[in-house]
Amino acid sequence: MATPLVPFPNVETAGPSPPFSPIDDEPPLRWQRALHLAPRDSLGVGRRAVVFALAGWLPIALWALIRDRLIHGTAGEPLLQHYGVHVRCLVAIPLLILGEATLHKAALRYFPQFITMGLVDDATQPAFETVLRTAQRWRDRALPWLLTLGTALVWTFASRAASHGDELSWALDENGRLGFGGVWFVYVVRPLFVALLLAWLWRIALLMLFFARIGKLNLSLVPSHPDRVGGLGFLAKLPNAFAPVSLALSATIASRWAHQVVYHQQSVMALKLPAATFVVVWSLLMIAPLVPLMPVLLAAKRAAVPTYSAMVAEQGRLVRRRWIDGTAKGDSPLLEPDGVGVIADAATMYNAVRSMRILPIGKPSLVGILLPIVAPMLVVAALQIPIKTLLLGLLKTLI
Repeated sequence: MATPLVPFPNVETAGPSPPFSPIDDEPPLRWQRALHLAPRDSLGVGRRAVVFALAGWLPIALWALIRDRLIHGTAGEPLLQHYGVHVRCLVAIPLLILGEATLHKAALRYFPQFITMGLVDDATQPAFETVLRTAQRWRDRALPWLLTLGTALVWTFASRAASHGDELSWALDENGRLGFGGVWFVYVVRPLFVALLLAWLWRIALLMLFFARIGKLNLSLVPSHPDRVGGLGFLAKLPNAFAPVSLALSATIASRWAHQVVYHQQSVMALKLPAATFVVVWSLLMIAPLVPLMPVLLAAKRAAVPTYSAMVAEQGRLVRRRWIDGTAKGDSPLLEPDGVGVIADAATMYNAVRSMRILPIGKPSLVGILLPIVAPMLVVAALQIPIKTLLLGLLKTLI
């Protein structure tokens, strides 16, 4: 029998095993706690965001100020014109760190609801706790993080040939050599940004593995549930926990495009295809953790449609026999003694089953996914296209 619906429990007493968070106690957080960058008993995202932002931006800004490259740019473009440098240091890197808190809170809020909503009953709970412990072991492994750091370093040194492009024109001297500010950006800021971004890709993969295991459990789905996803509707807002990450990546891309539009006569219309590609690919990636649940939802729908259809058909036959033909003998639990109102309730249940979705994502979820991705792109587009035209176009797309 499914576990009865109870008020949301304290996450510390949700079950024999601790709640699963893809963030808490992962190796980078342990390393940063050992260095006192994060507190022992919390994530410390605010502190770490400020430290990493200033550690990335201040050396560059001070060098540019001392060398008269901040505002005027004696040898090339000034640093202030390169929005991408400032956005990457002061916006993107902090957001990639602050996003850890949003995913952590979302996991502690939503994952225990598998039990409190009755999706995991008493018989399935031991297997569910095994899935949690397995996911925790995956999270705690150091190998994915070592690969992440290695990939960031390889990327850094492999892209040295392109490091003297327009993005670093503010850091080049008369002979085309990088000054200290450019070296700091190439060998400190870029690897840090890439490592943080790759860390999020690993967390997305970790959640996909987690939900793949969840999908193999004997979940007590309710095909007629009004959330249209068998009772998994509470997961619809989980992708919104990645909003800071989406905003960080989109702002980084948009800031570089903004420099090209303002100072190099780049046409906004020429950016439509790469912008659309980014929006589609990244949106799909935000939904990817929930994709492993599609097979179990599809199977539940396929099994439920004929059974609910048979129930409604039998009820219709009983109604006809009793209230039209007058040939029904005795009462049936499928009928009301004083009328035929129950037939409408049965039709509502059947329609709910027929309209059941196979992915716990709805329009509000999609808006929450798209908004942080699209917003920086709209800022760039507004440099050449009237904002009224942009907003009307976006409104038509959403509606």
